[in-house]
Amino acid sequence: MPPLTPPPADDFALLHASTRSLPDRSRWTVLWMMGLVVLIVAAVVALVWYLNRFESEEEERRRGADAQWLEQSVQFHFRRLEDDVAQLARQAALDGPRAWDANARPEVAAGGAPAGLLQRAEGVVLAQAWLAEQGAGGDLAAWYEDAARHEDNRLALQTLQDIVRGLHRASYAGPMRTAEGEATDRVWLAVPYFDGTRLVGMYAVQLAMRQAVDALLPPWFLQKQTVRLVVDGAPAPAATEQAPPYRTVMNLPGTDLLLEVVPQGPRTSPVPRIFFLVALLFLLGMLASLAALRRDFGKRQQVQQRLQAEVALRTAMEGSVSIGMRAWDMDGRILYVNDAFCAMLGYSSEELRGSRAPLPYWPPEQAERLAALHESVIRQGTRPEGIEAQFRHKNGHLVDVLIHEAPLTRADGTQLGWMSSILDISERKRAQQLAASQQEKLEASARLVAVGEVASTLAHELNQPLGALSSFASGLLNRLERGTMTDAELRTVVQRMAALAERAGGVTQRVNAFARRRELNLKRLDLVPLVRRAAAAVQETHGATLLLQLPHTAAWVQGDALLLEHLVHNLCGNALDWARRGSHAPQVQVRLQPCEDAPGHMCLAVADNGPGVPEEAQARIFDAFFSTKEGGMGMGLAICRSIAEAHHGRILVGRDALLGGALFTADLPLAPAAASTAP
Repeated sequence: MPPLTPPPADDFALLHASTRSLPDRSRWTVLWMMGLVVLIVAAVVALVWYLNRFESEEEERRRGADAQWLEQSVQFHFRRLEDDVAQLARQAALDGPRAWDANARPEVAAGGAPAGLLQRAEGVVLAQAWLAEQGAGGDLAAWYEDAARHEDNRLALQTLQDIVRGLHRASYAGPMRTAEGEATDRVWLAVPYFDGTRLVGMYAVQLAMRQAVDALLPPWFLQKQTVRLVVDGAPAPAATEQAPPYRTVMNLPGTDLLLEVVPQGPRTSPVPRIFFLVALLFLLGMLASLAALRRDFGKRQQVQQRLQAEVALRTAMEGSVSIGMRAWDMDGRILYVNDAFCAMLGYSSEELRGSRAPLPYWPPEQAERLAALHESVIRQGTRPEGIEAQFRHKNGHLVDVLIHEAPLTRADGTQLGWMSSILDISERKRAQQLAASQQEKLEASARLVAVGEVASTLAHELNQPLGALSSFASGLLNRLERGTMTDAELRTVVQRMAALAERAGGVTQRVNAFARRRELNLKRLDLVPLVRRAAAAVQETHGATLLLQLPHTAAWVQGDALLLEHLVHNLCGNALDWARRGSHAPQVQVRLQPCEDAPGHMCLAVADNGPGVPEEAQARIFDAFFSTKEGGMGMGLAICRSIAEAHHGRILVGRDALLGGALFTADLPLAPAAASTAP
């Protein structure tokens, strides 16, 4: 095959190149557009500033005009009220009490002229009184009640009289206060009448200032603002309106009354805002034109930035990953390899780029298999889990690799070839081989441990029946040598020895089956006779008495009779050993009753009066080869736990409240048919 000319080094970069180029734009055009945008923004800002300033000045001017009108209107109406009261004072001084009726407010002033607005308004004048040395009359009770209600009222009314008497003019006193000291809106107006220089009397009227303010304000004024009377300088409530309130003085001598005006609704003319909106529409049209002009520049910049980002990302990925990357076309020709792939196999990129099958890193002995794999990958790629293969390093050693392939496409979507990610798994392979070797060693060690456990269990379980057989055999020989045994006694001893031998054989079979994890011989059996039978064997073997507390009805469970007898036998024998360690006569109780904390379970409890199991030993008492007895093998309680767990139960250790010694409790589930009838 003639040598192929390697493709240029930028073949892979051309895959990401744009199919067409964009025309260049002048930098001055961009600067001109940016300058125009700045001018437009400045114009908008200037318009907003001018509009706000115009509205603020207009609002201040309108406030000044409203405040001036309100002040003049208050002055006018209260001066008119003072004139009306002066006419009433003159009439009262000349005609006496007959000139006016205290229960009716006149609608016309003296001389037949119409009364002022405040004089005619309903609820403004609350009381009228003529205060004179002779002929006083009217609502004098209201005057004296206000004076007596609070000390400030008395002083204000006294000051009012002094001013009227000394300055020969009308004056006000108030606001009047309640007995608790709270200010009201009631004010007294007093107008004197002099005969020359002699004070004849003064005419006083009590005014309701809130009604007076409501009466003197026209509806057109209240359409754009609300007016509130501020009594005694009380602070204004928190304003929720957009425009802040303002206050004006009522200028009534002798009082500190203010009027607070709160603007309502729109405060300015809509004409400036309409002008601003029209100008803003023109500016937005200009911005839209600029945006359309800028769109062409934006597209070119986006494409350029995308290409730069892709190149930067690819360069960063190539420099950071340790995975080999390889690209090839549909003919199997290598287009690109990264530095990690070259370092993995020891070849340079110039040696690999442009080569075809057979590739230089294929082992000669695997060339045919790799060639078939190569053709398969070109046709359909790789599976999701990848393909494992072996490549040869340039120095000759083999490298285990995991290969994943992904389609390599052009900008228009047509497939150009495949992009390979190649992971060096040589260390993983060596680790797997080492783990397999270690697993074989562990399994061999586990088999040895299992053999030791089975031997220990057999030694523990067979120790008792074999010892009993030895005792029976020794006694039998002694009796036969003396000739003192009858045939009936001989038959009994031989039967017991046969039973012990059969029991030892059963132990061997069950322990062997349990060690091999075979299924248990589960049957439905009654625990009551089983416990009684196992307890009798323990009593006979140990020569001790056990106290049995068994139910009168059957306790059916699903279990292996021989293993459960081992469980009872071991627990009872262990309890007798613990009881003999105490200072009193050994006592062992065997209790069989339903579990209180586990319905449908039967609890087998074995208690003794020994010293009990130490707390530090309770956590390990059921572990294999752990024993608290001298010479003990530590397998008895471990076997008990295995038997209980094999029957889907559990075994616990504690201290018995009655005997004071150890308490071992085996919790076993009842058979389904007996769970509802257990006592």
